[in-house]
Amino acid sequence: MSVSDNVARDTSVLPASEQREGFRAPDLNRARESGTAAPSPRLTVVVPTFNERRNVTPLLRKIRVALEGLSWRVIFVDDDSRDGTARLVRKHAARDPNVQCLQRIGRRGLAGAVIEGVMASPDRYVAVIDGDLQHDERLIPAMLARLQAEDADLVIASRFLEAERPVEGLSAIRLAGSRIATALGRRVLKARVTDPLSGFFLIRRDVVEAAAPSLSTDGFKVLFDIIASSSRPLRILEMPYRFGDRARGRSKMDSRAVLDYLGLVAAKLSHGLISPRMVGFLMVGASGVLVHLAVLRGLLFVGFTGAQFIAAATAMTTNYALNNSLTYRDRRQRGAALLTGYLRFCLVCSLGLAANVVVASLVREHGEVWWLAGLAGAAVGALWNYVASSLIVWR
Repeated sequence: MSVSDNVARDTSVLPASEQREGFRAPDLNRARESGTAAPSPRLTVVVPTFNERRNVTPLLRKIRVALEGLSWRVIFVDDDSRDGTARLVRKHAARDPNVQCLQRIGRRGLAGAVIEGVMASPDRYVAVIDGDLQHDERLIPAMLARLQAEDADLVIASRFLEAERPVEGLSAIRLAGSRIATALGRRVLKARVTDPLSGFFLIRRDVVEAAAPSLSTDGFKVLFDIIASSSRPLRILEMPYRFGDRARGRSKMDSRAVLDYLGLVAAKLSHGLISPRMVGFLMVGASGVLVHLAVLRGLLFVGFTGAQFIAAATAMTTNYALNNSLTYRDRRQRGAALLTGYLRFCLVCSLGLAANVVVASLVREHGEVWWLAGLAGAAVGALWNYVASSLIVWR
């Protein structure tokens, strides 16, 4: 029996605000009178959160019911939510030793939150579940039982294991995107799984610990990263479940998440030669080329030189804005730093352009075809822009 079962049902002694949040005061006398101590938890549930205050109390209530009879703890890893998520979790933790709060300051990203939560657990088994109430926590005991009975490393709650069952809880666009991303992920992984992008899984902690040095803390698809980064093939099981509708809040799946995932895939395919952030930077750069050409074409009436200057300045500006909001969102420039960062970015890119021209000219002088010389210059310029931007603009 978990410690959470040894709590008083009478909340009349608590402030009205805490009664509304669903708090329960611990009945310490009951434990003393029984003369027994609760066993150390052997299962940790990690819940990454960001602005999920309204979901905390309902989720805790559901977890208590689902894990009744098991020895467990839950760690909420909160990315410094502004809605008071961490504050509410700490209030629960003050009354229930099974609840813990890990508040991250200055760090963002679901993957990083999951990794820190798992590494903070002392238990052998760890379940990861979202804080948006879309995952079915009632499946956790069965997942744990299968993991132990079949001596596996990982059990994945899969949305796609039963092909005949329609996937609920996702819009048509998100479902299509999820299926495309899943198909791409399965081509990269050595393991055959139907849902390598699931956010709901149960795993042995030592598996994550072994892969931790190779895991990316950016992005959302930590399960994919764990499987891809493991030094040995994992023994993986899958169980079907119904992905629920979002009850509150908004999805955190956005353009940054897409860039993060594509970057993660590229990083694994290149065996770490290309970082996920670099992929995002290059994709933004590619969008800048399209912006440049569009502006150049539209302003040719003012003369080519003037149009070229305006197009280059416009592309540089959009590249800076997109990199600031997407590629380097965790280091985002604000206020006065937004302007000084922009000036540094323009300087960096100007030097990158000079390097581009010099290298392309040298390659061309050695008799190489024009397009190879152009690619060589572009590659050197892009590499310079990325490295210098990381060191000088978004430090």
